[in-house]
Amino acid sequence: MQRQDPIPARIDALRARLRPHGLSAWIALSSDPHLSEYLPAHWQTRQWLSGFTGSAGTLVVTEDRAALLVDSRYWVDAERQLAGTGIETVKAAGSTGAPLTDWLCAQVPEGGAIGVDGMTVGLAIARAIETALQGRAARLRTDLDLIDEIWLDRPPLPADGVHERDARFESRSRAHKLALIRERMQACGADRHWISSLDDIAWLFNLRGSDIPFNPVFLAHALIERNGATLFVAPGKIDAALEQRLRADGVELAEYDRARSALAAVGPGESVLLDPRRVTAAMARALPQGARTIEQINPSVLIKSRKSREELWHVRAAMEQDGAALCEFFAWLDGAIMRRERITECTIDERLSAQRARRPGFVSLSFETIAGFNANGASPHYRATAQAHAVICDGTVCGEGLLLIDSGGQYEGGTTDITRVIAIGRPTPEQRRDFTLVLKGMIQLSTARFPQGHRAPLLDSLARAPLWAHGLDYGHGTGHGVGYFLNVHEGPQSISPSAPPEPHTAMEIGMITSNEPAVYRPGKWGVRIENLLATVPAPQREGGAFGEFLQFETLTLCPIDRRCIDRNLLRADEIAWLDAYHATVRRRLEPLLGGAARKWLIAATRAI
Repeated sequence: MQRQDPIPARIDALRARLRPHGLSAWIALSSDPHLSEYLPAHWQTRQWLSGFTGSAGTLVVTEDRAALLVDSRYWVDAERQLAGTGIETVKAAGSTGAPLTDWLCAQVPEGGAIGVDGMTVGLAIARAIETALQGRAARLRTDLDLIDEIWLDRPPLPADGVHERDARFESRSRAHKLALIRERMQACGADRHWISSLDDIAWLFNLRGSDIPFNPVFLAHALIERNGATLFVAPGKIDAALEQRLRADGVELAEYDRARSALAAVGPGESVLLDPRRVTAAMARALPQGARTIEQINPSVLIKSRKSREELWHVRAAMEQDGAALCEFFAWLDGAIMRRERITECTIDERLSAQRARRPGFVSLSFETIAGFNANGASPHYRATAQAHAVICDGTVCGEGLLLIDSGGQYEGGTTDITRVIAIGRPTPEQRRDFTLVLKGMIQLSTARFPQGHRAPLLDSLARAPLWAHGLDYGHGTGHGVGYFLNVHEGPQSISPSAPPEPHTAMEIGMITSNEPAVYRPGKWGVRIENLLATVPAPQREGGAFGEFLQFETLTLCPIDRRCIDRNLLRADEIAWLDAYHATVRRRLEPLLGGAARKWLIAATRAI
């Protein structure tokens, strides 16, 4: 007997709760009380309601409609996963913020009320929705959690332990980091500073955990005061010895569930620094009316984005180990194709993950591996499953085309994120053209020089220019910040046309940023080439009369498939860059490899 799809029943159960609460619609976000990108199972409410597994998207349910708003990265996946559920896909351009408010205003009746769990909506987003709803005399309610009323077997919060960071990998102590935060607090006149973002907390206290898939963080809130700090974390997650060391640095522990009451207890006239983009509406509005808020970006976001010289040294070592794992994998892949072994997209994930797991310092993947063959590579966040995947070789015959692999690892010494496109068989002239144009964009950004303080979004067009010249483009940003054994996506920099060029997005020495231009041909293939870059000082010219300039150091170490390149489309300087990059890759990785992997590396890094 065929199992009934539970999604329509869940949507109906949610609808049944709308009218008793006086609501016209409910918003289910891809979010948690920490506004995390990746979520514990307990907070995967949008996925539970809709069945859509992408990491971003907003579900809106009214009495007669249900719609999932997603950006271009997820259009294909959303339509496939939502088929038959009764949920429509709303294709949003750029971020879903403005399309969400526009769609709500079009659906909500005059004087209606919209509900959203205040513990999962950011303060800045809640304000934007409230402002938009004013035009229809509608209001936003953040005091309800309808999902908890209908999700009867909701998973509990994760209970894994928290551990202290190995001092070998930390150039700054917990006490030193707390002192840096307090300096920023004093500069803006704040008595206290509230932090909910998990990567900021893990970085600040030199702690790591495993509560969030692929990100070595743990569920917690923190309140920093001028002479102390409180870490709100579930009982049992921190052992007695670590608690004693924290207390020695002026850090007290409190139960996770007491975070809101701690904010409610702030005295009248006291000032609290908080980041409206990194704290939920429910948390921020727990402050009493007499308290004064100072709204700025979390100081830790800016400080941790600028990796120290020692941290970059560890990152380079992690890149060598990651590059060696990739070479071992690609050597196996080439051999398996020659031997006509059975290979699927799932095989790619399994084999590559196994190679990374063998490298020193490896902890986990940094995100789910994306392995998309031909048409599947045209979906930026495609995920192969045991039920739905492409076969690359069936054991007798191998297909032909392009295999896109986007993957990364968490190492004690750093976080990696890399995309490579590999030729299976002989690529067509059209495929080689697309690949080469993407490569040109990647090289153009890699070799950029720009004034110190130049805002990251303004660099985006450098990577797109070679594609624009041929009438091509891609629907996502070009680069995101990357953590240091932390989240694979971090701020404040974002090389993207949809990111506002605000002062805190300025490129600074020590930042690690991805460089990943692309071209997607729906139903045919996708090309994305990604390296991670460190921002470093550029050689001084003109005697420094025009200020300090910065440039990029390429951190990622892995050959770029020469079989996919149309050499005639490359300028002499681009060829020189590629040959120099491959020479560096060969020099850095050869000592870590032997046998077939070493032979593969030497062949893959020959000058073109």
